Amino acid sequence: MPNKLILQAFGLEPEGLNVRRFGSGHINNTFLLEKKEDGSRYVLQKINVNVFREPGIIAANQRMAADYLAIHHPGYLFITPIPTVTGDELYVMNNEYWRMIPFIADSVTVDQADNPKQAYEAAKQFGRLANYLTGIDLKPFKASIPNFHNLTLRYAAFQEAIRNAAEERKAAAEEMIEEFLRYSDIAVTYEQLKTNPEFRDHLMHHDTKINNVLLNKDTFEGICVCDLDTLMPGKIISDLGDMIRTYVCPVSEEERDFSQIVIREEYFEALMQGYLEEIGGALTKVEKEQLFFAGKFMIYMQGIRFLTDYLNGDVYYPIKYPTNNFDRAKNQLILLQRLIEKQDVLQAIIDKCLHVSEQV
Repeated sequence: MPNKLILQAFGLEPEGLNVRRFGSGHINNTFLLEKKEDGSRYVLQKINVNVFREPGIIAANQRMAADYLAIHHPGYLFITPIPTVTGDELYVMNNEYWRMIPFIADSVTVDQADNPKQAYEAAKQFGRLANYLTGIDLKPFKASIPNFHNLTLRYAAFQEAIRNAAEERKAAAEEMIEEFLRYSDIAVTYEQLKTNPEFRDHLMHHDTKINNVLLNKDTFEGICVCDLDTLMPGKIISDLGDMIRTYVCPVSEEERDFSQIVIREEYFEALMQGYLEEIGGALTKVEKEQLFFAGKFMIYMQGIRFLTDYLNGDVYYPIKYPTNNFDRAKNQLILLQRLIEKQDVLQAIIDKCLHVSEQV
C-alpha cells in the first residue's frame, strides 16, 4: 500500500482516504483512492521499472501528446497525470516512481469482448486516438519499451533460442519450431515494409487489449483510451494487429482446449468498422493494403515470443505449470492458421469497411 509521504506528495492526507487495490493489470501496482469527505476518486500507480526502465519517457510522451491534443482536439478526453504539489508528473522515492491520474466516473473495463458492439466501441476509441495524433511531430518522442514490436528482433531471438535450447526442450518443440519457421515470410514482409516510406510511423498505443478502453457502465459505449504507458512511435499494424489477436477469438492464449480457437467474423468486422471509421481516411495506400497482415504480424510475433521463452527455460513470461509457454505458443500457432484459412472472407470484410470509411 502507498505510504503517507507518497499520498502527501499529491496533496492528499491518508486519514481522509479509503485506499484499495484496483484493476486487472499485471504490470504496475494500481490503487483506487477515495476521499471520505466528498467521494472524489483518483487512481494511484507505481510504475514497474523492470518493464519501463525510464519512467520519465512515459511522462514526457504523454505530456507532449496531451499538449498537442489540447490545441488541435480540445474536446477530446485524454487521461493525463495529476501533478504533485511541486508540479512534477511523477513522484520518486527510493527508486520507486508514482503517478496519480483522475478516475473517470461511470466507466468500466471488460477483460474480453463479449459481443461485437464492445469490439466496435474499443476499436473506435483506439482509431480516434491514432487519427487525432496523426499530425504530431514524432521526433521528440522516445520508446518507453525499445523494440517492443520489432519482429525482426523477435525472430532473431527465436533463431538464437533454437540454437541454444536444451536438447529435451528442443526435441519436445521440434514440430512446432518447424511450423513457425514455415511462416517466416511474415518476418520477411515486416522487414520489407519497415523501409517503405509509405508505411509510416504513427503515435501508437501498442497495447490495444479491450481492457485498455474505458466504456460507459450503462451503455458500454466507448469513453476514452487508458493505460498509455506504451504510447510511442510505431506502425499501424501494431495496434490493429493486437486488436485482431485479442478480440476475434473467444478464448485467450491461456486456453488449452485448442478446439475453441476460432475466428469470429462478426467481431473482426466490428473492430475493423470501428477502427477504420476513425482512421481510415488518414491511411496511405500501402497501409490499407496491410490491414489483414496486421493480424498475422501480431499473432506470429506473440507465438514465437512464447516459444522462444519456452526454449530458453521460461525466463520472461510467468508460468503456472511447466509447459505453459509451450501451450501458449501452440495456441497462437493455431490462431494464426485459423486466421489465414479465412483470409479471403476477412479481406472482403476489410474492403467493405474501407469503402464505407472512404464515403464518410
